[in-house]
Amino acid sequence: MEEKYIKRAEELINFLNDCPTHFHFVDKAKKMLAENGFVELDEKKRFSLERGKSYYVTRNSSALIAFRVPESFERIHIVSAHTDSPCFRIKGKPEIKNGEMPNRLNVETYGGLLLSPWFDRPLSIAGRVFVKGENGPVEKLVKLDTTVMIPNLAIHQNREANTGWKISVQKEMLPIYSEGALSLIDEVSSKLGVSNDDILDMDLYLTNNVDGRIWSKDSAYFSASRIDDLECAYASVVAILENSYSDNQISMIALFDNEETGSGTKQGALSDFLGNTIARIASSLSLDEEEKIMLISSSRMVSADNAHAVHPAWAEKADVTNKVFMNKGVVIKYAANQKYTTDGESGAFIKDLMDRNGIPHQDFYNNSDVNGGSTLGNLSSQKVSIRTCDVGMAQLAMHSPYETAGVKDVKIAIDFFKAFL
Repeated sequence: MEEKYIKRAEELINFLNDCPTHFHFVDKAKKMLAENGFVELDEKKRFSLERGKSYYVTRNSSALIAFRVPESFERIHIVSAHTDSPCFRIKGKPEIKNGEMPNRLNVETYGGLLLSPWFDRPLSIAGRVFVKGENGPVEKLVKLDTTVMIPNLAIHQNREANTGWKISVQKEMLPIYSEGALSLIDEVSSKLGVSNDDILDMDLYLTNNVDGRIWSKDSAYFSASRIDDLECAYASVVAILENSYSDNQISMIALFDNEETGSGTKQGALSDFLGNTIARIASSLSLDEEEKIMLISSSRMVSADNAHAVHPAWAEKADVTNKVFMNKGVVIKYAANQKYTTDGESGAFIKDLMDRNGIPHQDFYNNSDVNGGSTLGNLSSQKVSIRTCDVGMAQLAMHSPYETAGVKDVKIAIDFFKAFL
């Protein structure tokens, strides 16, 4: 494997290892943007923009929009992706104590996750905590050092374990936390250096405690947590950082939250976050309403969310004539039900762009007997109607706590986003 591909994949893996939750991802992305001259905006204050400068704005600490404003522009090119991944959310009053048995934590599913891979895997706890401050609640990120596990029932006591059974989240998926008197809030407060009474509320999640890695020195594959969709989200951040100002277009990345639960939140693709940001850009730069509509009508979006590579054990699940593979380039996604937004016009534009820049690409269609998933492109278009093409990078084990993708594809994704932006 060429060093240029390994370097990009290792950078992504290190980023993912540092970002156990969507809150950590946005926090780290913000720091990268600020270090490279992007100016932070506050939605609660007036936008005062200047041509020739770069900006970013966040919402709920889990969604982020960043953009570069050139001296002149006629359109906006947007790469959208999402920051969240399926996992387990820890409920309030989480400790479950039952006599002499180990304490467990009460959890619920977030998104459509694969349940079985969470068994017998080292897990940790991370998220955000709100503590009392002089002027009101203060938000702090936390990643605990503890390890928790969700143990399987032994094969001797579940003879159907290898032939299939319905998993009960409330019964089977509650992780063993500790023995003794130590509570979760005790550990959180100790980690943050505050008292238990200082903690007002928490958004905590179970996270995979195994670092990502390239399989071997010469391997074409790597595995990590949250490849869907942080491979695309990370690549978009790198692309806008490494690009200079583009002629005639505003370059923008829009990273939404809650795609895995339908995007219907204030920080999701169905919110007003993107539409408001574009409207405020237009207003701050003295565009009238007609010019704003012209700007949106001239713009394009790439909705970037990973795609299903052909599984070597389940090749029949793929389409008959449109199979996609890891390390074979950007996947352009099509669906007649419009769960993917690509049509002939947007697909042609993107293919022409990639061909002119030497970027490999492949087409994805669902097998007609296998319903596929959806993503945020068609949802965000309901709020801001922009010509959109759905793309992604091929991967295996989507919605597992440990997913697999191609080493080459990380660099290919970055190169494509840079060309588009």
